[in-house]
Parts: sequence; structure tokens; C-alpha cells
Amino acid sequence: MPMVESKRLLGRADFVRSRKRLLRMHYESGVGHIGGNLSALDAMLIVFHEYLGAKDAFILSKGHAAGALYTALWSTGQLTDADLETFHKDGTRLPGHPPAAGIDAVTFATGSLGHGLSLAAGTALGHRLRHSESRVFCMTSDGEWQEGSTWEALIFAIHHQLANLTVLVDHNGLQGFGTTTEIASMAPLWERLVGFDISIDTVNGHDPEAIRNAIERTGDRLHVIIMRTTKGRGVSFMENRMEWHYLPLTEHQFNAANKELDLA
Repeated sequence: MPMVESKRLLGRADFVRSRKRLLRMHYESGVGHIGGNLSALDAMLIVFHEYLGAKDAFILSKGHAAGALYTALWSTGQLTDADLETFHKDGTRLPGHPPAAGIDAVTFATGSLGHGLSLAAGTALGHRLRHSESRVFCMTSDGEWQEGSTWEALIFAIHHQLANLTVLVDHNGLQGFGTTTEIASMAPLWERLVGFDISIDTVNGHDPEAIRNAIERTGDRLHVIIMRTTKGRGVSFMENRMEWHYLPLTEHQFNAANKELDLA
């Protein structure tokens, strides 16, 4: 994983380029889960380009956003176009969820939601026991905060005062069968977290400067950044539509989405 020696702030063109590459990868593979990838991509790009050092770790708990993870790794030169062309195909090292092996930047296989924060908390504690100053970033979905394992991991991280762990929550308000409010309401999550011994920021998850300011606000407690995002961000016919949790792109939709991004 490349060290962030001199931080280069990403600009609008970087986000558009990566968004288009993500759409192309999903279109060519015929794979869905596009909406939640687009809601998570902006923050992932910022973390990988601007904050993640060689000894730091990023753990994607919302494993079905693997497309955004692979796109972020592509944008930093850790994956190639040829790699992305194998996405979700037989024999690939880029399956639909982050793999257990084959990509240096992916330390754990994640997929079924709810265990990524536990892995991140254990990693952060391990760094501290080795007297390392490395940081751990973990991205979760808002839906997986309906699961008990996530809250158990939160309690563990608070108990061990893991100030080297930053949790980013992709709070787009939608999950597989409807809105998070309809399924098992924990929304808005920031209200449920009040009272825990943590540092909380709630930001616009598509505002680069707001994300940067939150990440840079380090302290002596576990840090949770709740990012209010839009499922399908950047493609109008996908935005806030639950069906884009599943649907692949048709040729017409792919062309329309690219045209819209070109005009953004």
C-alpha cells in the first residue's frame, strides 16, 4: 500500500473519473450493488488518496461495496484496468465481496454484514499493543448497525479506548428490502450513539472538505464519522432508489449515466 507522503487533495475530475470507472466495471460484468457503491465511493477515495499510510489499514465492513474499494485501489495504482476487467468472473481475485487473499490492501474477507467493525477493533488493538501509531479505518453501512455484533464491537472498542480507530458510516438510509427506518429503525444513527464515550461527527458524505475535516479531528477516543449519503449518488435515475441495491445496468442506462456524469 503506497505511503501518503505528500497529500494531494482530490478534485472534482478525480471523483467523476472514478465514478465512471466504477460504472464501467459493473456494466461490463453485469453485476449490481451499484447504489451502495456510489454512496461510499467519495469517502473511500479520500481515505485512500489522502490519509492511508503504508502501515495503516482500511477494512470494508459493507462488503457488497467491493466495487468502490476496487475502484479506489485502481485510482491509487494498486489495481490495473486489466484487473478490473476480471471483476466477478471465474478465477478472479476481484470477487463480489473483498477476498481473503490476493490483494495486499485487503486484510480480511468481508461480506455478510456485521463483523467488519470487530475485525477493525481487533486490528486497532493489535497496533496499540505493538506500540504502533498506525491508524485503522473501517467503513460500515447504516443497515449493519441493526446487528448486535456491531454494537458488541463498539463496546469493545470503547472499553479499550481505541483512539486509533476511525469508523465511517455510509448512512444512505436504504438497505436490501427498503429503508432502514422501515426494516428495523436505528435511524438517525447519530441519535442512538449519544451517550457512548466516543467522538462523533455527522457530515455530508459527498462533501470532500467536510469528510477531510472530520478525519483530521483526532483525539483520545474512538471516532465515529456518520456520513449522510445518497444511494446511487451522481446518477439521477439511481439516486435514493432501493432497487439499485440489486440491479445491473443495461446498455441504455450505462450510456445515460456516463452522459450525465460528463455534464456534472
